[in-house]
Amino acid sequence: MQATPVNTGQAQARTRTKICGITRVEDAVAAAEAGADALGLVFFAGSPRCVDIEQARVIRARVPPFVTVVGLFVNPGVAEVNAVLAEVALDLLQFHGGESPEFCRGFRVPYIKAIRVRSAAIALPEADGHRESAQGLLLDAWDEHRYGGTGQSFDWREVAQLAGTARIIVAGGLHPGNVAEAVRVTQPWAVDVSSGVEESPGRKSASLIRQFISEVQRV
Repeated sequence: MQATPVNTGQAQARTRTKICGITRVEDAVAAAEAGADALGLVFFAGSPRCVDIEQARVIRARVPPFVTVVGLFVNPGVAEVNAVLAEVALDLLQFHGGESPEFCRGFRVPYIKAIRVRSAAIALPEADGHRESAQGLLLDAWDEHRYGGTGQSFDWREVAQLAGTARIIVAGGLHPGNVAEAVRVTQPWAVDVSSGVEESPGRKSASLIRQFISEVQRV
C-alpha cells in the first residue's frame, strides 16, 4: 500500500498527537481519554518500553475506536514483524532503524519511517528514499546507541522545510514545556512523545499526557 505525498503549502488545521511506549492498559486508556490520536507499542527488545505479544494484545483490546495503534520495530526480520501482525491488530507500522523502503512496504500495512536527525544534510536524503511510500516521516534526535525514547531533541529549524512536502511527525525530547514551540517552528502533521510524559520508563503520567495534548491543541 502506498500513500500519496501531501504538499499543502500551508500549516495543518490540527496537529495530531501520538503517545508512544505504552506498556500498561491504564496508560493507553488515559491517553485515549485525553484525546491522543495514536498510541505506540514498542516491539524492540533493546527498549525499556518493549512489550511482548501478549501484553500488546491486552492493551490493544482496550483501545477505543478511532485511535490508531502503531507497532514500532527496529531493524526487524520479516518473520518478527509477521509474528506480531498475526496476533496484534496494528493499524500502522513504524520502522526506526535502517530499513529500506522495499522492506517497509512489504507487509501490506501502512507505515511511517523514523529519520534520526543530526543535520538536514544527512536527514533530508534519507527521508527522500521513503517519501513516496511512507504515510509519514518521523523526525527524531540522533543517538549513537539508542533508537528513540532518549529525551534528546534536535534543531527543529533544520527540518522545517520538510513540512510542505511530506507529512512529518516531530519527536525527540518533547514535553509539555516545549511542544508548543516545536509545533510553531515545524508545522508538523503530528508530534510524538514518550519519555516526556513519563513518571519512569514505560510508566506514563495521565496528568503529563493531558498537559502535553492541551499544549499541542493550544497552538
